[in-house]
Order: sequence, then structure tokens, then C-alpha cells
Amino acid sequence: MPSTAGQIGAIALGGLAGAIGLRAYGTLPSSEDFPVHYRKRWGIFLLSLFALLLLGLPILNTTLHNDGVELFDRFYRVGALVFGGGHVVLPLLQAQVVPSGWVSNDSFLAGYGATQAVPGPLFTFAAYLGAVSTHAPGGWIGAMIALVAIFLPSFLLVTGILPFWAQLRRHPHMQGAMKGVNAAVVGLLLAAFYQPVWHSAVLNAKDFSWVLGVFALLVFWKTPPWLAVILAVLVSALGWV
Repeated sequence: MPSTAGQIGAIALGGLAGAIGLRAYGTLPSSEDFPVHYRKRWGIFLLSLFALLLLGLPILNTTLHNDGVELFDRFYRVGALVFGGGHVVLPLLQAQVVPSGWVSNDSFLAGYGATQAVPGPLFTFAAYLGAVSTHAPGGWIGAMIALVAIFLPSFLLVTGILPFWAQLRRHPHMQGAMKGVNAAVVGLLLAAFYQPVWHSAVLNAKDFSWVLGVFALLVFWKTPPWLAVILAVLVSALGWV
């Protein structure tokens, strides 16, 4: 499900099915668990800013034809439309930078592997893509633009919806919808694992056996991810894979 429309459609169908068939009743934690100290009008402003940027950046990009604006627009759109975990963002990021020639598919997968070896959210992968992109500005400026753009939508959405969340989460239909959305996201994670990761990296039986070996290192011997990545690089450099 590489397209943005496909991911949104899957999540929407999951939420609709959950709202209809998975309604939950019962006592939820007190709203004190979500202390909010600003007015709802501030939340409305932030949500409006989120929507304005989502709709206005493509228009601004078409008008100005500026490389920095185009970079910000693409990564903001990815950050705004992804839901349910960092790995779901992979197909969206790939669709934005690989077909256009900004980043090669090999560089994309190499950066993804390196990102897995360091702590922090997967969205930091955007900094790598912005830095290595052949599309101007590139370098550390491109990294900063991509990083800010992909994180900004979540800050606007979460901060904007908090004043309303204590009330929304108590509605049975909303509880069911969130369960359905969570189930849909599990499917999206499996899809993201298959494409682009498995489909592009596991090409033969030798690749598959190496995947099993690294899996055993991580799960059974508790090898740190960074060490597993270094071992994989060494094995590849020696021509064993």
C-alpha cells in the first residue's frame, strides 16, 4: 500500500469498522490524566494552522518554484498523513524521494538500516534523506528543513486536539474507532515491512538466511542493534552476502 490515499483509506475503513462493531463501554481514567492548561480556542488555532499548511504549501510550492519550499512541502505532507508508528512512514517517504530521483533506492534502504541502529524515533530518518538528497538545498540545511517539516504536523495535531480529547475519548463510538484504527495500523506495519524493506532487500535464499541470522542475534542473544548493523556491513563488505 505505497500510496498516501491507500494508507488513509485503510485507516479510515478500520476506524469506521471499529466505530460500528467495536464500541466499548466502561469507566475510563479521569481527565486529570490529560492536564491541559490552555483554552480550546488555542487548540482550534493550532488545528487550523495544521490544515492551512497542508493545503497551502502545495499552492505556495507551485507559485514560487522554490527548492526549499518543495522539500518542506513533501516532508510536511508525509508527517501529516502518517498514523500509527514510524515504520508506516517508509512507503510514503520512498514515494516522495525515490521516484523523483532525489535519493536512490539503495541509499534509501542504507539510511533506513542506519536509523534502526541509533536511538530515537524513526522520523529522524527524514534528516538523512534531506541531507543526501540531490535536490537543493541538501546538506545540513536540507536535513533541518526535512526534520522540522516531518515533525511539525504531529506537534500541531497533538497540541491542538488535547483540549478536546478528554471529552472525545469517553464516547463509545470514538473508543471503538480507535481500536479499529489500531488494528488497521498493524496491517500497515506488515505492508511497510514487505514493501519497501523485504521486497527490495531480500532477493534470494542467501539474503533470507542472513536475515534469520541477524534475527537470532537480536532476539535470542540480545545483541545491540548498532552492533548487528556493523556486523551486517562487515559481512557485506567481505562479499559473504
